[in-house]
Amino acid sequence: MDPLSALRDFTVRNELDRIVLVGEEYRFGDDYSFSSTAETAYRSKQGNLYTLETLVFYLRNRHLRHTEYLQSARLHRVPPVTLPDRKHLLDYLDGHVSTTDSVDFVSKDPTFLSTSGKDVNVFGGDDEDRSKPSIPGAMDGSDDFVSRSVVPEIDYMEKLRAIERPLKDRETLLECKNKDFYAVFVAAMKKDEERQRTESQQRKDGLVAKSRLMGSDDHHHNLHHHHHNRGGIIGGDDSIAISKQMMMHLKSGKLGEGVPIILVPSASQTLITIYNVREFLEDGIYVPMEKKMSEMKAAGLSKPDVITVQKKLNRDRMVVAYEVRDKPTALKKEDWDRVVSVFVLGKEWQFKDWPFRDHAEIFSKIAGFFVRFEDDSVESAKTVKKWNVKIISISKNKRHQDRAAALQVWERIDALMRSRSGA
Repeated sequence: MDPLSALRDFTVRNELDRIVLVGEEYRFGDDYSFSSTAETAYRSKQGNLYTLETLVFYLRNRHLRHTEYLQSARLHRVPPVTLPDRKHLLDYLDGHVSTTDSVDFVSKDPTFLSTSGKDVNVFGGDDEDRSKPSIPGAMDGSDDFVSRSVVPEIDYMEKLRAIERPLKDRETLLECKNKDFYAVFVAAMKKDEERQRTESQQRKDGLVAKSRLMGSDDHHHNLHHHHHNRGGIIGGDDSIAISKQMMMHLKSGKLGEGVPIILVPSASQTLITIYNVREFLEDGIYVPMEKKMSEMKAAGLSKPDVITVQKKLNRDRMVVAYEVRDKPTALKKEDWDRVVSVFVLGKEWQFKDWPFRDHAEIFSKIAGFFVRFEDDSVESAKTVKKWNVKIISISKNKRHQDRAAALQVWERIDALMRSRSGA
């Protein structure tokens, strides 16, 4: 692009502030770079071509009266735009007119500026030899010369390229700052890894639940034997009580029956949902729901109806599997006997159509939790304080404290299961 067209384009887009003088060059953002003294294609009424610095200086001082403008141009040693050219020049640069007779992209001079900065004679020879005829008959004006002479073609694009100063090419674009293409590669790999991890986790969830059901009898026997041999080991009584509770629910061999159920809200106004409950209960880390949703969406995964969470934050080695659901209406009558915990939203409508008389009965049979940020207002837990619900406070930034909060959940669930099993 030539300097005049570039300047007109930036003026129409109101981006003159992106034209910066660096040394003796005007840089048009990251797009073009031209010498400040480069002649443009706009010819004044006096016959000369305006330079780029003249037009840029005029555009930035267009608000001045002509006398003030002339004084400022003289002070900055910039050739001024003449008074007769002002209006027509502004109309063209502002885009009010598409063309004007003053614009002369085709030079009548059969020379162009080479990349070395010297004038090159397209007819051959040096400047001092231009007066000498290089073709016989040229001086006598004979018809024979006209018939035999060939007007050379001038490569105007080459002339434009000669005065351009390219700032970047294909390779430098890949090396430019603030454009980390490696991050694109990492994001693509992460998306594929997330899909594989989720699929693997879903397969493992099914195996854990099935293994829990198939091996409950043997594990119950081993726990009794271990407790008998070692006596009051840490976590031994809890493990036996939980195993008894699991035995109470093993009424058939169908996958999923007998596994305790944890209910979470399906609304987005709560901190713990089916999207991030696994990270919180298994790993003791709170991950914002929005982040997990975006990760699943990027991996092409939809919201699950049920997931399996393993109790890992216990001191014994027994692995306990829990189902996590967010649709209580999908539970059958016999499924409610397996519900051991619920994360409450703090709204009455969450318990609509539940098979219980009131909140007192619900939270006497089910461990209730309300998770909130520690700096939330007291009003957020005003309704919950009326219920027999454990309020769990977590930090917005201190993730190392999440493990202690998750342990509070497991301790209360274990205590409820011990009481329900009669231990």
